[in-house]
This record gives sequence, C-alpha cells and structure tokens, in this order.
Amino acid sequence: MTRKILLQIFVLCLFAIFCKAQKDTLQAPIGFDQQRNNIERGRIDTISYPSSTVGVDRKALVYTPPSFNESKEYPVLYLLHGIGGDEKEWLNQGSPQVIFDNLYADKKLADMIVVLPNGRAMKDDRATGNIFDSLKVQAFSTFEKDLLKDLIPFIERKYPVKTDRENRALAGLSMGGGQSLNFGLGNLDTFAWVGGFSSAPNTRLPESLLPDPNAAKDKLKLLWISCGSDDNLFHISERTHEYMKKHGVPHIYYVEPGGHDFKVWRNDLYLFTQLLFQESDKSKYPYFAQTDTP
Repeated sequence: MTRKILLQIFVLCLFAIFCKAQKDTLQAPIGFDQQRNNIERGRIDTISYPSSTVGVDRKALVYTPPSFNESKEYPVLYLLHGIGGDEKEWLNQGSPQVIFDNLYADKKLADMIVVLPNGRAMKDDRATGNIFDSLKVQAFSTFEKDLLKDLIPFIERKYPVKTDRENRALAGLSMGGGQSLNFGLGNLDTFAWVGGFSSAPNTRLPESLLPDPNAAKDKLKLLWISCGSDDNLFHISERTHEYMKKHGVPHIYYVEPGGHDFKVWRNDLYLFTQLLFQESDKSKYPYFAQTDTP
C-alpha cells in the first residue's frame, strides 16, 4: 500500500472522528430544558420600572439564581424576545428558568441575574394586531434608549448587581438578536458580552454595525453569532460573521441544524450562557467555528 493511499485513509478516519464529535456534541443534552426534581430553583419575578423614554411604567421579568443572596453582587444578562413576543415570550416558549436551574445544578453556570424585558418600547407594547406595523417596528429601535437610560439604571438601583461593562451581557432571538447586535456592538462601553440568535433583518449592515472593528477587539469578551442552517434569515448571520472574520474580530459563529424556532433558541441559550462572566476554555466546544483571525 502506497504512502499516498495510507495518507488518504488517515484523513478519512480523522474526518469520521470529527463528524462523530459534531453529531455527539452539537446539541444540548437530552432533558436540558426539562424540569428536574430535587434540585434548587431560581426565582422569576415581574417588575415594573418607570420609562422616561416611553412615558409610562413598563414591565420586565427578572430571574434570580438559586443561590441568590442580597449581600452578593451579580453580573446581569439582558435577554430579548422576537417581533411577535413580549417580556413573557422566552418564559412561555423557551423555559429559560428551567435551563438555568439545570445548569446551576450541574455547576456549569456563573451566578448571574437575567432580565427579560419587553423590547417594543411604546405605550401599547403588547404583541397584538399587525406586529409588522411601522410604529411597532420602530419601537424596537426606540428600546435602545429605554434599555440604556431607564431599565439598566432601574435594575442597578433595585438589585445587588455589578455595574461595569464586563458584567453586562446582551443577547436575544430573531428581532431581539438584531437588537442585541445593534445595541451591544453600538455600546461597547456598556456591554462586553453580546449574542445574536438567528438575528432578523433589523440587524444593521456590518459596516454600520461595527465601523471600528479594532474597538471590538479590545473590548468584547464574547461575540456570539448563531443561526439554524434551514433558517430563511441565515444570510443575516452569515454576512455578519464574514465581516467579523474579514476584520479579525474574535467571535463564535455557530451554525446548527434547524429553522427559525425555539428548538434552536433553547439550544443557543444553553450553550451561550455557559460562556458568560468567566474566562471560558472555548476548546471545550469543538463544534463551534471559533474565529480569532481573518
């Protein structure tokens, strides 16, 4: 047998091993989003905060971890919903509190507070009628001011949280994914951890999203871009990834099986949150396309 044939066999074996690793590790484990018995649970509360941006009090949900202690300060993840949802969309369809509780039971998650706001910043912020009405779509952009000027200061007054940029994360799905990339990358002095799950067309063009890539290299602790391979909005994530890759902005680009739905987003939440607020060894995640250089 020639050296060339032996080399080909070796390469094929490596490829088979790699494919098996992809298959085995690509998805969160079975039961990751199912409520377990005999574990400690976090708490979900509804809060109301005054919004000078909108001119009314607005609602949000807050998850505090099982070990929550008023004498300790926590980092905060702000988790955003899609165009057809509100502050309860993740709770009703994504089971985030169950995912977090299970991760804490497995000691895989840094202690954090999670805030689930309504990203439609207008007086009638319910997801009723024509959700694509121009005023309702514009309200998702207006939320940037509400988030920065009203919600974050309220959370930092009411809860024992750390208030520096390295202890704030912003992530979301679909419309909320676009908001997270827009607001997170547009406010690097506020957020160091940014995640866009299946980001929607509200995501700015890459050149506008991040005109100064060097700033992101210096300030970002994590940039996560993910999308289902069968998602009709795949090109939004792809173009964002290609821009970051071209300019050498370190990020994780994760293409997973699935479409534009909560099966994908629950999986994203499980994987993404394990990387937050700690110096993670990303080599533990071989199924991610880790992009550190152009």
